Amino acid sequence: MNQLRENIKTLGLSPNHIFQQVKDAIAEDLAGGQDITSVATISESAVVNAEFISRSAGVVSGLHVAAAVLEYCGINHYEVLVDEGAKVSAGKVLITAQGNTRKLLLAERSALNFLSHLSGISTLTNQWVVAVSGTKCQIRDTRKTTPGLRQLEKFAVRMGGGVNHRLGLSQAALIKDNHILATGSISKAFNAIKKEFPGKEIEIEVDSIEQLKEVINLKPELILLDNMSVEQCIEAVSITAGLVALEASGGITINNAKAYAATGVNYLAIGALTHSAPALDIGLDFKRGK
Repeated sequence: MNQLRENIKTLGLSPNHIFQQVKDAIAEDLAGGQDITSVATISESAVVNAEFISRSAGVVSGLHVAAAVLEYCGINHYEVLVDEGAKVSAGKVLITAQGNTRKLLLAERSALNFLSHLSGISTLTNQWVVAVSGTKCQIRDTRKTTPGLRQLEKFAVRMGGGVNHRLGLSQAALIKDNHILATGSISKAFNAIKKEFPGKEIEIEVDSIEQLKEVINLKPELILLDNMSVEQCIEAVSITAGLVALEASGGITINNAKAYAATGVNYLAIGALTHSAPALDIGLDFKRGK
C-alpha cells in the first residue's frame, strides 16, 4: 500500500483523499451488510485470476484508483499494465489481479465505476484536444463536476490532454454576471477582490464587446468571453492584442471547436468534459485455471 500511495502522490493526487473515496464507495455498495450473492455461492477460500480489459478504444485514467479499490478490499497481488493517460485499443488488458474470489467480486463494481468514468472523461477530453490541434488554444475544464469527485475528474481531464481551471472557489476569483449585479458594477467587484484578496488571480466574464472594452482597463489576468460568436472572438482577440488571456465559453461544440480555437483565444472552457462524458466500456473477466 505504501508504494501505491507514493504512485498516487506522483500523479498529483492525495492518497488520503483517494482511499477515503474508495472506503466510501465500498461502504455504499455493501449498504451496511455483506455481498450475499458471493457469500452464498463462493467458498471463502476460493481464489481466482482476473483481468480488467478495455472493451472499447479510448484514453484510460483512474488505474491507480482501481488499484486502491483492490488493495482496500484485500487484493494485494495485481499489476497495472498501462500508464495513466495511455491510448488503448479494444481488448487491451489494463490490470491483472490474483486473489480471493469474494474479495475481487467485492472490489469489482467500485473499481470499474471509477475506472470507466474517469477513462470516459479522458477519452472525451482527448477528442476535444485533437479537434483543436494545429492551434495554440488549450481545452480547459470547469467546476461542473460530480460532487466529491472533482479532484479525480480534473485529473482525468489532464490525462486526456486538457488543462484545469481552478480546483475550487478559494484558488482564484471569477466575476460573473450575478456578482456584477449584486455589487453594482464590474469595477466595484474587481476592486473589492483586489483589496480583500491581493495576489489572487481574477477572471472576469463578459458577454459583449462593450463590456470587454470596459474590462481591459482593469487589467485582469483573464477574460471569459461568454456565448460569443466566432466573429466576436476574433474581434476580442484583436482588441486585447495579447494584453490579457482570453477564454471562450458557451455555444462551443466539438464540431465548431477548431473555428473558435483558430480565433486566437487561449482557452476553450468545456463543461461537457466532466458533466457529459460517456463511460468507457471496461470489464473485469475471470480467467479459468488450467
